[in-house]
Amino acid sequence: MFPVILLYALFASLFGLSKATLEHSEPLFLIGSRMAFAGLLLLGHQCLFNRSIFKTISRRAWLDFALLGCSGIYLANVFEIWGIMHMSSAKACFIYSISPFLSGLFSYLLFREILSQRKWLGMLIGFLGLIPLQMHSFSEASTQDGSLRLGELALLVAVMAAVYGWILLKQIVTKHGQNLVLANGTAMVIGGVLALVHSYIAGESWQPVPVKNMDYFLINTFAMCLISNIICYNLYGYLLKRYTATFMAFAGLITPLFASLFGWFFLDESMSWHFVVSFALFVIGLSLFHQDEIKGTKSRFLVSA
Repeated sequence: MFPVILLYALFASLFGLSKATLEHSEPLFLIGSRMAFAGLLLLGHQCLFNRSIFKTISRRAWLDFALLGCSGIYLANVFEIWGIMHMSSAKACFIYSISPFLSGLFSYLLFREILSQRKWLGMLIGFLGLIPLQMHSFSEASTQDGSLRLGELALLVAVMAAVYGWILLKQIVTKHGQNLVLANGTAMVIGGVLALVHSYIAGESWQPVPVKNMDYFLINTFAMCLISNIICYNLYGYLLKRYTATFMAFAGLITPLFASLFGWFFLDESMSWHFVVSFALFVIGLSLFHQDEIKGTKSRFLVSA
């Protein structure tokens, strides 16, 4: 399970880098340029070392790649960044905590995947483990009122799009046997181009591009491409061959815990008892879920009549 933990530790490291880069670039342009650049790198790698793979791709596969680009790349990232800009990070983390339950629902509807009682118990304990940390974050965050706003709705759409995108990627790789790097690269280019078009239509300052400090932007964008698009996206796809999409979504809830840990270690931020309690409960829940993964009770599928 170490690669799973490493994956989300890397994802957590991106929060501060993304926030710093947004001070020098418009959000939609940052998403689009990063995704398109990373996608072209991945496709360029395939052209150099595995060019024959392009001849084996069916029309259905290209359609799946386009759907992945629209949902898992474009919609997920655009709604996420818009939602986070209009709400506190504490609320954002809390909304993201429903992703395993959405993943379980989508997996059942699409693949007839059934979760055992042990897995449901593990998810419940892990979800409860996030509550102390979120209560601490909410108490420190300045909130206007408790009503549901467009920010929360936008982030909910982002979570649904992201979960559907990862499940679609699992189907593309495991069920249809398509190349992981090619699928990710094509989806990133499509999603990136859509975000760039959106950036231009939305009126971001294209004079000539919406960037205030080009050197800082290029360095940070390259770092994010390397960590997120090249390493994390492909590692995630590889792990989807070994674990269910629901387990991966559940394990992703450790990301805010790593973000708190990094803040304590690198930024000298205080760490309260809430973190310790949340971390302990989450480890218990994840361990329960993982026991079924490694026992061979991974994903049972109902046979359609």
